[in-house]
Amino acid sequence: MGTGTLTEHHAVHGLASNPAAPAGVLLRLLALDDDWITSRLSWRRTLPDEVAEAMLAHPDRRVRHKLAESANADPELRARLLDGPASDALAVAHGPMPYRTKVPPLPDRAYERLLNHERSVVQFETLNSPSVPEHVLVPLAGHEYPPFREAACRRVWHALSDDVRAALLDDEDPAVRQAAALHVMAEDEERTAELVEALVDGWQFWQVVEHGKLGRALAERLLSEGKTLAPLVRNPTFPADLASRLADHENPEVRLAVSARPELSEAERAAIDWEVGPEDRLGTLRWVWDARKDAEVLRRCATSAHTWLRRSAAVCPGLPGDCVQLLAGDEDFAVRLLLAEFHPQAPPELLLDLYLHGTHRAVGMLTANERFPAAGLAARFAEAADPRARALAVRDPAATPELVERLSRDPDARVRQAAALDPRLPVRRVVELLEDPEMGSAAATNPALPVAEMVALLDRGGVPGR
Repeated sequence: MGTGTLTEHHAVHGLASNPAAPAGVLLRLLALDDDWITSRLSWRRTLPDEVAEAMLAHPDRRVRHKLAESANADPELRARLLDGPASDALAVAHGPMPYRTKVPPLPDRAYERLLNHERSVVQFETLNSPSVPEHVLVPLAGHEYPPFREAACRRVWHALSDDVRAALLDDEDPAVRQAAALHVMAEDEERTAELVEALVDGWQFWQVVEHGKLGRALAERLLSEGKTLAPLVRNPTFPADLASRLADHENPEVRLAVSARPELSEAERAAIDWEVGPEDRLGTLRWVWDARKDAEVLRRCATSAHTWLRRSAAVCPGLPGDCVQLLAGDEDFAVRLLLAEFHPQAPPELLLDLYLHGTHRAVGMLTANERFPAAGLAARFAEAADPRARALAVRDPAATPELVERLSRDPDARVRQAAALDPRLPVRRVVELLEDPEMGSAAATNPALPVAEMVALLDRGGVPGR
């Protein structure tokens, strides 16, 4: 299957994403040697049974693998790929990987086949697939094969019984023991010390230093070695008196870690020379996340002058309502963005403001948030100078067909595209836009496009009939 297109009309690709396109239209598209069209078909929210069956039985494995990677395809359908060529098993095991959403799991019988597959890479991908349900992974804690037991430790430790956990902590396989110990190190000084020795040259060493429970002797030793000072200081169990010695450290990352310690007062934080830049990427402070249901701790963080504390509080769903309003007006852009992305009660006007004025790539996804405003946008923004704002006018349920048509002639391509996609756009104008080189694909996606016009477009594009 090629990377180009055999079609001669620029708008044809859009039909693959048209939710109203019937199976006949989609099957003509599928017959093309076109990767982009196949991808669009796999991204559809709904795929007619006839088209799904055609993808399932397609002779080109890349078409079948697009089906395996489809987050919206029926899990039963994806599982049937295991009855086809052996090469499809790896694609099924890997499965869909949508951003921040979970895919419905395959049937249990499919996981049984994948976990017993002759190829270890298929087993590995299955063990690491985020869509594998808990009830499939829990029994693996007693599997004869160590990687299966290790996967159970990593994935479903919280669902294992105390007896099973104890057995895994004393497992004969060192990798299994380490995977289990990583789950208890936050409350176990001895396990933490063992992990420090076992993982000293591994990528998880810093994780242990930052999240394990530190005994005094180990803390002093790690401090004297001086190799992992910033993660060491970020560990809430690192003794406060040892942390205070580093308040004037030459490394700004170390000073910042000291300034964000849980035991400090606001005055003590202010006395440290710390800095958080607007583009600095900082993980959520562990001690704040551990208190994510404690309203008083979260209120103290939300009202702190320390940017890192406020950013950490912003991602906690238990943040009190008054603090949500407070952080919605925070001077730090990252605080506002994190609140908009993670808090279930983020103010709609915050999402709108970030979308219109933010420069971070994440603001473009805020329109998918169910709290993003819609009502009244036409009256507010149809005449706005900013094209991003004008494009929002078509999100308003009260926007009229006349307004949508006017916006389809806007000088800015973003506005025209938003209008071209809107089903309220008069059919006459939708058909007219099919011949626009810039807007043709968007117009072909419009569900208001009559099927007869879809077929005519395929014919003009030289797409063979079925």
